[in-house]
Amino acid sequence: MTLPDRLRLAPRRLRALGAFLAGALSALAMAPVDAWPIMALTLPALVLLLDRAIEDAAPSGRWRRMRAAFGTGWLFGMGYFLAGLWWIGSAFLVQADTFAWLIPFAVLLLPAGLALYVGMGCALAALFWSRTAERILVLAIALTATEWLRGTLLTGFPWNNFGYALASDLAFAQSGAAIGIFGLCFVALAALAAPATLFDAPGRRRFLPVVLAGLTLAAMWGAGTWRLATSEVGHVPGVMLRIMQPDLPQDQKFRYDARDQVMDLYVSLSEGKDGLKGITHLFWPESAFPFFLEREPGAISRIAAMLPPGATLITGAVRLEQVPGQTRPKAYNSIRAIGDEGAFLAVADKVHLVPFGEYLPFQETLESLGIQQLTQYRGGFSAADKRTLMRIPGLPTAVPLICYEAIFPSEIMPAGLSPDQRPGVLLNLSNDVWFGMTPGPYQHFEQARMRAVEQGLPLIRGTNDGISAIVDPLGRIEEMLPLGARGTLDGKLPTALPPTLYSMFGNSIPCVLLAAAILVVFMLRCRTIHA
Repeated sequence: MTLPDRLRLAPRRLRALGAFLAGALSALAMAPVDAWPIMALTLPALVLLLDRAIEDAAPSGRWRRMRAAFGTGWLFGMGYFLAGLWWIGSAFLVQADTFAWLIPFAVLLLPAGLALYVGMGCALAALFWSRTAERILVLAIALTATEWLRGTLLTGFPWNNFGYALASDLAFAQSGAAIGIFGLCFVALAALAAPATLFDAPGRRRFLPVVLAGLTLAAMWGAGTWRLATSEVGHVPGVMLRIMQPDLPQDQKFRYDARDQVMDLYVSLSEGKDGLKGITHLFWPESAFPFFLEREPGAISRIAAMLPPGATLITGAVRLEQVPGQTRPKAYNSIRAIGDEGAFLAVADKVHLVPFGEYLPFQETLESLGIQQLTQYRGGFSAADKRTLMRIPGLPTAVPLICYEAIFPSEIMPAGLSPDQRPGVLLNLSNDVWFGMTPGPYQHFEQARMRAVEQGLPLIRGTNDGISAIVDPLGRIEEMLPLGARGTLDGKLPTALPPTLYSMFGNSIPCVLLAAAILVVFMLRCRTIHA
């Protein structure tokens, strides 16, 4: 008995469990496991389950087919996001007496909401479904479109886009310099779902999609390997970086009464045994201080005394801005550059804030009900109006990316940059200590590293507890401090590559790729109807 025959006889509950488990196993393709071939099993399983669900509902009409496909897709997505994002609940244990009651909502409701996009993608695919090989392209197109929606609607949350299954391999990731993560998403879905056609009706054509998928992946891997071997990356002269990773527990990091101990730790780690001799730029993580720098001149003086002549500290620090007519100042999650005389040399505020982490939707109403965001700043953080570049003395122009801003490929560059304004480095300061020793920080680093490949720019990444690293514009790690380590890393700054196709055209290229796939589906459908 063939697998499709077994599915036809399987009870509905068993098929529902199969969809959920297939999604959960797909999460193994993400960091830190990076077992991307698993999706060559789980995506074909999704296709076969959709075959059965759509076939059962076919006599009842189009909307019934879409509803059946939506249910199968939602179960797959629920398994995928629950297995891949369970670690988000760790953030609510930092101040457990206040936030622990929210853990079930975070761990279950977020995956359930994100799974709606997978369900919608499968429902959209059901509109054009057939039992021929073209359904593989139909599903890949539909799910890529809903993955884009997932990264856009309601402020967006494109975490663990399916394309990161391939991006974990640096040779495959090089294609991101041309087609971006959404192009990789389409290729991953189409190529890894292709083995489902092996269970179609007997005939030579059922092997063709698998052969084409294998050739596509082989060509991508070969081209990526060649690019890694032949691209020359130098280093910016006269720049020596030091990234300090304090691995400071979040409950201590928030305590104002621990401010002196925090500064002692930062300074002692930064200076090390031999001081800061030869270091031109020192990096501290996001929201480094349990106080506002404007209100602690002693801390600024201590920073100035620590820095050698000409050196600069680049640190995360909440910035206050007094607004006329308001008693409470606005607070911004910022990156600030401080010179050796204690002057603020550059500043950049966060543009894309974390809902429920840095602000609340309907802030005043929810605060009146006693609900707080994780940062617990009354009124929530304010967002910058637009992204701006940072011009830090001694460094190439930098793109500031605070925390999860690095996961939004379409938002990292300021709008309207001319070619001669191209920046020279991505700067990502984060504080992943919220999530402890879980897959979360590994996934975050993987996504930040992909931005370097897409843009052809080096990445400086400083975090509280890891993963801190210097990454070259091909995504290769030059220096790294692992998760949970306390210490510093020193390294040179890699030079940028010439502009990549993705940096010039953005998501226009994956859109063209999807349009070409739609044309192929249309031609195959016309050929089938004609036959």
